Amino acid sequence: MIASLRPGFDIPENALEESIPTSLIREIIDGKPYYFKGYPEVLAGNKDAEGVMGCSTLQAFIVTFLVRVLLRSIDENQYFIATNEPGLHIDRKNNLVSDFMVFDYNILTIDQINLNYAQVPPAMCIEVDTRVELQDATESEYVTLKTMKLLEFGVAKVLWFFTETKKVMIATPGSWTTFDWNHEVVLMPGALCNIGQYLRRKGSKYA
Repeated sequence: MIASLRPGFDIPENALEESIPTSLIREIIDGKPYYFKGYPEVLAGNKDAEGVMGCSTLQAFIVTFLVRVLLRSIDENQYFIATNEPGLHIDRKNNLVSDFMVFDYNILTIDQINLNYAQVPPAMCIEVDTRVELQDATESEYVTLKTMKLLEFGVAKVLWFFTETKKVMIATPGSWTTFDWNHEVVLMPGALCNIGQYLRRKGSKYA
């Protein structure tokens, strides 16, 4: 997944740093590039680019569980679950990526499903951990900024699952809530999940 080759991935010239390949950009917010977590290891020659673009098995395990919960519950004639880190092109200075998004077919119509990033808001964005290198911002600042951008664009709900703190953050316009992931989470009407409970049932030490 190379940023410079992603159709619809618009990179403002003033966002580029000549010493860092554009292939290491995960997303751009307000014209500022956010690079894949671990990218300094690539620049140092200790890893190849693909080595920092993937997710951990725990992150993949949780994402797969969440997608499966949604697939059992939503109307597939109304909603499209976009996986494989779909991109969202808000404007020239904002190209965002989530672990997966849920689109309403009334908003993302079939003629808009093409080789580019989506340019309409999904009903929901879900993230498992932050996947960017944070050097001049805290994780909280980054999460807040990205979540605000998504909500301002028209996303109805943004969910973050944090594996290190075992927390869930749910943001909707006018309401932001953070709680322990051992509580039931409503993804969408009829789609409920409890990450902590699921991991315990599977025997994971990360429950």
